[in-house]
Amino acid sequence: MDHTQYTTNKADRKPGKHLTREDRGAIEEMKKLGQSNRAIARYLNCSPTTVSNELKRGTRPKTGQSSRTPGYCAKRGMLVYQTHRANCHKPHSLRKGSTFAQWVVNQVRQEKWSLDACVGYARKHKLFLPTEMVCTKTLYNEVWAGNLVLEPLELPEALKRKKCCKSTGNRKKAYGASIDERPQIASSRLEVGHWEGDTVVGKRNGREAVILTLLEKKTQHYLAIRIPGKTSDAVNAAMQKLREDFGESFFSQIFKTITVDNGPEFADFAKTEQFGTKVYFAHPYTSWERAQNERENGMLRRYVPKGVSIENFSDEEILWTADALNSLPRRNLGYCTPEELFEAFLDTVYAA
Repeated sequence: MDHTQYTTNKADRKPGKHLTREDRGAIEEMKKLGQSNRAIARYLNCSPTTVSNELKRGTRPKTGQSSRTPGYCAKRGMLVYQTHRANCHKPHSLRKGSTFAQWVVNQVRQEKWSLDACVGYARKHKLFLPTEMVCTKTLYNEVWAGNLVLEPLELPEALKRKKCCKSTGNRKKAYGASIDERPQIASSRLEVGHWEGDTVVGKRNGREAVILTLLEKKTQHYLAIRIPGKTSDAVNAAMQKLREDFGESFFSQIFKTITVDNGPEFADFAKTEQFGTKVYFAHPYTSWERAQNERENGMLRRYVPKGVSIENFSDEEILWTADALNSLPRRNLGYCTPEELFEAFLDTVYAA
């Protein structure tokens, strides 16, 4: 019998750990010397039950009429242990071909949903049995392990982890009231009607068509409007068009406050206050003060990648991208969509 891969040297061993090759070699040699199970257990710093179970595991069953009792074999014990370990793992809770997995892949690729949106929406609307579904964390683990037919690059939000750098430098002249003067209710998300605004540029850094974006903070409803250039005239013309679309008498109820940055395109944005809307300007170089709008702009980049000219997109295509984002279920909205909540708000405004 080959014992070269085992040793009988006593090693430091923590209680509760599985037996190693060396431990099994020690058990085999000590049993040949007639040591009791308790003596072996004290030597290995383990329970006598552990030694007893290992002896059963590594002892060949008695066969035939021979009176000889088979002895313990460390090599056999190790092979049995490895076989048991290979079969003891919990099976994957998500199968590649399952209906739920196929639905998740379709929603991510076709509708640009996040994995969390898939799980939350499916649970809320009871699309699948609980036994068919897994949690969001498990889905991400399956993606990283390669067990789901998705690539991490298809989940751009999973790859974004930017550290917030809070700068309060005041190197630009504000165009109007500071965000410090904004009422607390505008940032608390307790009522609908408080917006954040920005512009999204394409290939030529604003020297062509750009996208004016506005996000309502409570419902997270998102507006994306293609304008001919990154100029104050283009922005103000777009706001005038919005006023006409929503109704001149209702505009100040729907747009109670708007917070924008200090870009040159917002130099005359304070004129919007003539419509009854209060306008506030974030501190220079502090995009985190409009975090919701910035995040939604990042999601817009799924459809309008950086470096691609906005001139390549029609007005209708830009409006469609906003509709697509507004149809995404959100966890912080109870897996409702921004469109559902904003439409309900408009119903109350127009019914008053």
